[in-house]
Amino acid sequence: MELSALVAPAKTAVLTMELQRGICGDSALFRQLRDAVTAAGVEQNTAQLLDTARAAGATVGHCVFTMTASREGTRMDLPLMSAARKDPNYLLQGSEQAQVLPMLGPHPSDLISERHVSVTPFTGSDLHQQLSERGIETVVICGVSLNVGVPGMTIEAVNLGYNVVVARDCVAGFPEDYAQGVLVNMLPSMSTVSDSQSIISCWTSR
Repeated sequence: MELSALVAPAKTAVLTMELQRGICGDSALFRQLRDAVTAAGVEQNTAQLLDTARAAGATVGHCVFTMTASREGTRMDLPLMSAARKDPNYLLQGSEQAQVLPMLGPHPSDLISERHVSVTPFTGSDLHQQLSERGIETVVICGVSLNVGVPGMTIEAVNLGYNVVVARDCVAGFPEDYAQGVLVNMLPSMSTVSDSQSIISCWTSR
């Protein structure tokens, strides 16, 4: 299927994956991920993609991970939760760290899917329900990381029957050679890997 047909606005949702201040923004504890996001221009590229999506009538959504003060429901024994084990205030629900990166919104019309469990956004959340209610068939993935979250989100979405497009200049991981390997060797087997400008052109050339 051609990209323009794949991302028809009425059936498409552009989703950000954990593009939050405490994960890859100004208050991030993982410097390598924050630096990768900055180097790739992920926030700027994603902001432009989201603005164009909204104007075209596509759905924009933010998949965010937060924790409660009790940490109930969160797998604290996972290695990637080491930062949270050291800081009891890390990514608390409603905190500045939990906020979406400033350039991305959220706008009043944006879909928000918040979860306290799992390392991927469809498990332990209402994301699939929200997308189904809007008649979404294609998800465009932006966010972090190419190490865990983006591949996991892609697999989940495919298993649920969605078409998946990954915007390569709106995702990041580390180290760089590993992240590029995921984009080249893994994701194309399950998704269409494109870039933000190509997707934007599908909406602005109509």
